[in-house]
Amino acid sequence: MMRRREFITLLGGAGVIEKKTPAARAQQPKRVGVLMGGAGTEPASQSQLTIFVQGLRKLGWIEGQNLQMEVRWSAADLPLSDAYAADLVELFKADVLLCQATVNLMALQRATQTIPIVFISIADPVGQGIVPNLTRPGSNITGFSDPEFSIAGKWADLLKQMVPSIERVAVIFNPQTSPPSELYLSAIEAAAPSVGVEAMAAPVLSTAELEATLERLSHDRNIGLIFPTSAFTILRAKLIVEAVARYRLPAIYPRDAYMAEGGLMQFSDDLSEQFRLAPFYVDRILKGTKPGDLPVHLPTKFKLIVNRKTASALGIEVPLGILLAADEVIE
Repeated sequence: MMRRREFITLLGGAGVIEKKTPAARAQQPKRVGVLMGGAGTEPASQSQLTIFVQGLRKLGWIEGQNLQMEVRWSAADLPLSDAYAADLVELFKADVLLCQATVNLMALQRATQTIPIVFISIADPVGQGIVPNLTRPGSNITGFSDPEFSIAGKWADLLKQMVPSIERVAVIFNPQTSPPSELYLSAIEAAAPSVGVEAMAAPVLSTAELEATLERLSHDRNIGLIFPTSAFTILRAKLIVEAVARYRLPAIYPRDAYMAEGGLMQFSDDLSEQFRLAPFYVDRILKGTKPGDLPVHLPTKFKLIVNRKTASALGIEVPLGILLAADEVIE
């Protein structure tokens, strides 16, 4: 794994971030198409997109001058993913595509095998068969990976540490919109015996099923909940956190959106870092580098966040070991 400084050095050091005037670029603005996994109304997603745009600007790529950008938000809607992928490829005719979420990447792969694609937030791209290896991914795809699926075992372990009475963990996901969730589930099942819990799948296909599933699980007083990274559940973070609190269920989450609503605990990589680094890859590709020659970047920053207020409301005394390990404790 590379640290950010090492990553920038790999891409050419100070030369990578040298600003150039629009006159030094090709006369026609370059086109960057962006297919985001969330909704445009989400503050967190808007913030991530802003980080990306600002990064491009620092590298000399400025909208309205030497850059055109089109952004689409699929919001975990499979037909929208395909429609927007076709739009960015066939109508916008992007020079480079940036995408977030596995279903969006798959949609873009169906739409083009030639336009360079830089992905963000794709879990274990080798394990999913997206690239053959991390060092030289080949083809027209490279990008920034989420943690390996083994992080799911850590979610189960942290949840058990937080509430030692837990005997089962339910893994809640939408299998249609989050293909990697089955692999997260397998990682949890593999780690469960050593953690001292039993893992169970709790697939949901709609908001109604999600609410019904949480109500059903609430009748098991020795259960904890795990929400793998998924646009479907992240888009429903407020509903989930409120329902989990109402049913007094301990849960661990993978993204900031849940903690913003009062979630109990989070363990994850720093997604914003991926959006900070992605402009360097887009810049290199626009200058002629083949995406397959750029290594897939693995996360190097992880964070554990605990909400003591939520824990107290659930009657949980946060263990000292968790408090000492936490990067942030919300009081």
